[in-house]
Amino acid sequence: MSRQASQGTAPELAVRRLLHASGHRYRLHRPVPGLPRRTIDIAFPGLKIAVFLDGCFWHGCPQHATHPKANADWWRHKLNRNMARDLETTERLATDGWTVLRFWEHEAPSDVAERVAATVADAKRSRTS
Repeated sequence: MSRQASQGTAPELAVRRLLHASGHRYRLHRPVPGLPRRTIDIAFPGLKIAVFLDGCFWHGCPQHATHPKANADWWRHKLNRNMARDLETTERLATDGWTVLRFWEHEAPSDVAERVAATVADAKRSRTS
């Protein structure tokens, strides 16, 4: 498991490249306020927008999640904790006024980048209104 990338995965890099190419500036791996050892994959701190790109296996994608047969109970517990932690993180950020966007690794990077860009544009419009 130590070889599994937790930051800078291929889907994350693709989305970041698209956002940067379209003129968006963001922060990477920002700490989640009040929750130690948790970070936001792509953050727009001034607008309070948090973007997470979740791996299908590790975060329980309803379409692609698999369940290992070896040591099944341990894995079920581990993956359930991951999903509970994701929910807690989302709730904490939302309570603090953040817009939380979660995407699966299998989603097309162009679609993800478009949705993020639209959310950023909406937030900027709301701020100036």
